[in-house]
Amino acid sequence: MFGGQLDLHSGGIDLAFPHHENEIAQCEAFHRCKQWGNYFLHSGHLHIKGKEEKMSKSLKNYITIKDFLKKFSPDVFRLFCMRSNYRSAIDYSDSSMQDTQRLLLGVTSFVEDARAYMRGQLACASVREDQLWERLANTKVAVKAAFADDFDTPRAVDAIMSLIHHGNRQLKAVTKETAGPRSPAVFGATVSYIEQFLETVGISLANQQFVSGESSSATLHGVVEELVHFRQKVRQYALATKEASRDVRHQQLLERQPLLEACDALRRGLAIHGINIKDRSSTTSTWELLDQRTKEHIPGS
Repeated sequence: MFGGQLDLHSGGIDLAFPHHENEIAQCEAFHRCKQWGNYFLHSGHLHIKGKEEKMSKSLKNYITIKDFLKKFSPDVFRLFCMRSNYRSAIDYSDSSMQDTQRLLLGVTSFVEDARAYMRGQLACASVREDQLWERLANTKVAVKAAFADDFDTPRAVDAIMSLIHHGNRQLKAVTKETAGPRSPAVFGATVSYIEQFLETVGISLANQQFVSGESSSATLHGVVEELVHFRQKVRQYALATKEASRDVRHQQLLERQPLLEACDALRRGLAIHGINIKDRSSTTSTWELLDQRTKEHIPGS
């Protein structure tokens, strides 16, 4: 079926001997070659945390895919696997999946913040552009070296998360009056590289912006956009008291407090449905649409 030579062969670590040894012997004899398989990747087993046996249907100690997907997305599981070396056994638990879920949400949150900055919706202090370009270049080298070193995915993921950490340190919101010159190019390159890395390993940030259902995602996006824009206008009116005297401003804020409370209530209500509104300033708000399964772990605004 595979011909006289196979470049890459994978399987569980328990199949190395005698199964794969026997397979090699038979294939090399049949094809009359000295080396049938160039590389064998033997992966560790998946365990239920606290149990020594591997997850197995015969042992009835497994989680079905259907049950798993009720709580977490496929991308969360992919990232969960990447956080461990493929040779190592992995302990599955809800807490470890939730940790990975929060990690993926952190990635999504950074990408959305970076995009808001590039669109001019997020005002920040002066960005150390030279440091971010250097960090991006070093990350590319580190990721390539990690993959070349026996497919060391944990080290590659750590490099990506370090890049995001340094990017987040630069994306600290300030008022427009104190904002520094914008540097969108470096954040555009950073977001592009992170998306490329994730897509290479089968994780799409676009999936984090999709809510399943009968309504089209395009229609849902437009409705939320209009709702957030309306809420932003209400907040802007409620907070616009700069030209009045101190006493008048105080009185206006008291009178308009119910409007601000309604805006906060709307934000909390939408958060329950996986829509996270971020108030950047008194005049600017952005939003994220998160997977319904992650709504309990939405980062705070």
